[in-house]
Amino acid sequence: MQNTTQASLQAHDLVKRYGTVTAVDGLSFQVRPGIVTGFLGPNGAGKSTTLRMFLGLDKPTSGAATVNGHRLHELPHPMRVIGAMLDARAVHPRRTAVDHLASVARAGGVPRGRVGEVLELVGLAEAASRPAGDFSLGMKQRLGIATALIGDPGIVIFDEPLNGLDPEGIRWARSLMRELAAEGRLVLFSSHLMGEMQLTADHLIVINHGRLLADQPLDAFIASHTNEYVRVRTPHADVLRDALRRAGLLVRADADRTDVLIVSGATTESVGRIAAASGAEVFELTLVRDSLEDAFLAMTTIEQKAA
Repeated sequence: MQNTTQASLQAHDLVKRYGTVTAVDGLSFQVRPGIVTGFLGPNGAGKSTTLRMFLGLDKPTSGAATVNGHRLHELPHPMRVIGAMLDARAVHPRRTAVDHLASVARAGGVPRGRVGEVLELVGLAEAASRPAGDFSLGMKQRLGIATALIGDPGIVIFDEPLNGLDPEGIRWARSLMRELAAEGRLVLFSSHLMGEMQLTADHLIVINHGRLLADQPLDAFIASHTNEYVRVRTPHADVLRDALRRAGLLVRADADRTDVLIVSGATTESVGRIAAASGAEVFELTLVRDSLEDAFLAMTTIEQKAA
């Protein structure tokens, strides 16, 4: 495996304009190795443009996107440093999986033996001689991941790697990204599947309108942009509401059910103790935490209103 101790991706006040449209607007962040970093933003936020600039496919209007402190064209063997999957469909439909990977390996100065290794890694060894045009979308995603990994790079970028994968494939891709990070590699991936992002990412970079909104651990992002509360269902809602308010807790009725109370700033244990002391029966007591999707929508909604 490549040496990953110095692996880094860094955006330095990155700007990209297409005519009068600014796709990326003064973006600065650094991605670290050893963790899985999720890249989030609404459609049109500038995610793909940013990734393309890291890969030398788009030239910044100003600023820089560096790989291990260098622009990609300055690296002598870029495929051995960074691998990427931006569009899994970018394979000639009549070319077999093994021929596609062999040509990529040859172009990057990678030994031919690596082809079999990555086909095995992504679960396509038995389909190696089939033309890519016969592949399902999920199989094309796996081939795209294999292509990104052909040079055994210390940095991997995956743009929407979970598209088209079945539940088993999604679990496999999630495990693969975590294993790559555990080996010390830098892993950056984007996904619109918020549930999978929450299960996979350790750290988040969130952008909108080409600007940085957040760069923080996933748990911290969720905690700082969402709420948690206790949901309690009881046939004695009035009694329990009064008892909870006397204890200084913020209580409101559920919008849909008269027997459900929403309690903020409390734990299930504290609400349970107050219910027992008041004599109120409790049929349900649940700590509810907002999800990454809730946090993301809350942040982008606030940012859109401020724009």
